[in-house]
Amino acid sequence: MKKSIIYTFAAAALLLSSCNDLLDKSPRDTFTNAPAFWSNTNQVESYSNGFYENYIGYNSGSSYGWFYFTSLSDDQDSPDFDNWNYTTIPNTSSEWSGSMRQNGSAATVVGFRQVRKINYMIDGLKSSTLSGAEKAKFLGIARLNRAWAYYQLVRKYGDVQWENTVIADPSDEAVYGARTDRDVVMDSVLADLDYAVANLSASSDRTLWSKNMALAMKSDICLYEGTFCKYRTQAENGKAADNSRAQKFLQESVAASEAVMATGTYKLTPNYGTIYNQLDLAGNSEVIFYRHYDQDVLMHGIVDYTCSSTTQRGITKDAIDAFLFTDGKPKATTTLDTDDKAYANANGKYSIQHFLDKKDKRLGVLVDSIICFSGHGWVRNNPSPDGALPAEMTSCTGYTIKKFDNASLPLYYRTNTNTGYTDAPLYWYAIILLNEAEAKAELGTITQADLDKSVNLLMARAGLPNMTVSPAADPANNMGVSNLIWEIRRCRRCELMCDNWYRYWDLVRWHQLDKLDSNKYPNINRGANVGAVADHSGVTVDDSNYIIATKATRTFNSKYYLYPVPSNELTLNTGISQNPGW
Repeated sequence: MKKSIIYTFAAAALLLSSCNDLLDKSPRDTFTNAPAFWSNTNQVESYSNGFYENYIGYNSGSSYGWFYFTSLSDDQDSPDFDNWNYTTIPNTSSEWSGSMRQNGSAATVVGFRQVRKINYMIDGLKSSTLSGAEKAKFLGIARLNRAWAYYQLVRKYGDVQWENTVIADPSDEAVYGARTDRDVVMDSVLADLDYAVANLSASSDRTLWSKNMALAMKSDICLYEGTFCKYRTQAENGKAADNSRAQKFLQESVAASEAVMATGTYKLTPNYGTIYNQLDLAGNSEVIFYRHYDQDVLMHGIVDYTCSSTTQRGITKDAIDAFLFTDGKPKATTTLDTDDKAYANANGKYSIQHFLDKKDKRLGVLVDSIICFSGHGWVRNNPSPDGALPAEMTSCTGYTIKKFDNASLPLYYRTNTNTGYTDAPLYWYAIILLNEAEAKAELGTITQADLDKSVNLLMARAGLPNMTVSPAADPANNMGVSNLIWEIRRCRRCELMCDNWYRYWDLVRWHQLDKLDSNKYPNINRGANVGAVADHSGVTVDDSNYIIATKATRTFNSKYYLYPVPSNELTLNTGISQNPGW
């Protein structure tokens, strides 16, 4: 068993107890905060192992994780059509405090609770008698995780109080003072990341903290910050665009990405999708950091959710249309047949294989070739080792998601919501290549050579022609960006579909969150074309015979760029104010 990702659960007893607001400080009830504790290598390591729980991957048991349950997007729909995370102001929120929400579309454990756990470790190491090298390593782990925690908080709330030390006095202004400017917080996040990169070492075990994992995190966070600062507006984000700041963070993202690339440690696997359903990612050349699961020890439900009788959160027509045809052209300009109707095959099921054969290979890995919906169920033709088949599947859009399924699992482990044990990727090489290309494109420095060593590796794996620095215009480009940036964003969307909430946060940082308004963009609530299906009475269709996943709708309001501060926090601390529009 890998102790770091099948975590040493005894370490949980050493962590701070739950807190719901800024005044809850109770660590001394659960561990002895004394120099002797922070001078014991085993105890400090056990304490720091608890931070692995923040990287939930596929989560555990039946709880939702970072993959598949991403239907607050234009890529995926749910039978209930997910609305915004918050439409009213909550009294309390796990997003703020960091206490685990076991179910829901955005399971999370990271918030101020985690910040305080980390700061206890940082402060404790100051009095530690560990060697300088050991203290630097553990401090690197702590600051890496503080960067991660604050990145989550800033993305959601904007300005948040910056805490870089233990708050022992409940009357401290850090408790009752105003929120810190989000730019100042993100500068501190960058400083924490740089310290982690400088003080963590390489590791052959990719379930452990390492320099390359820290570089991957820096690549990701700096791309987010750089583009967010480039595209934000005073009216909708509370701060005007800052091109100088954007340039700085984009350059930092490039530097981190290229540092990972320069190691020569990682390369793409030959076939897209293999990182999502393996029983062990230890030897996978593409993976930088992952969460390991073990049969009958630590398990999850993502396999079952994508092959059982529970109606799937299906892929949308908008997402299907984003995938290029094999000639490298989009739907509007391709010369290939664009017929996407589902036709009856020899088994009486309705197939879109003819359509998938003409599209980006990633689409055929993401979705099944058979359309299935209420009244037209289907069993994925992948029997388990014992020859048994799971139940019939249906999808709210007709398009079923298959890339997380693993037919090598015995039926029991494959079709229960708490018995899957495939590993979850957390950072992988494709993300680095995408970050490199996008950051350089946004900086205006990208060359054909840059494309060839980054996104064109992904394009080749997808069976598509190389991207050039001057791609043809796509009439579907509705983001007000260059043809090149549009195509790089398309590649990112298709590569990371249903992964780690990337699409939602990409739309936030590009200032494109209005693309989730289903009244304005109805194809995000549409699914498969069932015009050739003899009987599609089990679903509602539009005038062109595309499935309408649900009659519910989602309307955009600029206030959704930030989450509302919980009302209890405003009551406890009159020094902070509510986010705009709430």
